[in-house]
Amino acid sequence: MSRICAITGKRPVKGGRIIRKGLTKKSGGIGTSLVKNTRRKFRPNVQRIRVKLPSGEVKRMWVSVKAIKAGLVTKA
Repeated sequence: MSRICAITGKRPVKGGRIIRKGLTKKSGGIGTSLVKNTRRKFRPNVQRIRVKLPSGEVKRMWVSVKAIKAGLVTKA
């Protein structure tokens, strides 16, 4: 499955999950230290829906939920 939105062009992006240990200086500790840095992917919430195009035809597309909620597409 291609996780790319047909309307907004959203696609998976690379990122990282950073785990820190210790009490922050603000809270009275000696500061946090980096324990683990795991690489991961942030995937958009993409759904396959039937979309009514401006020309009047109905087509199935992969569309992100953010685009559906924003009203960028009209469901058939």
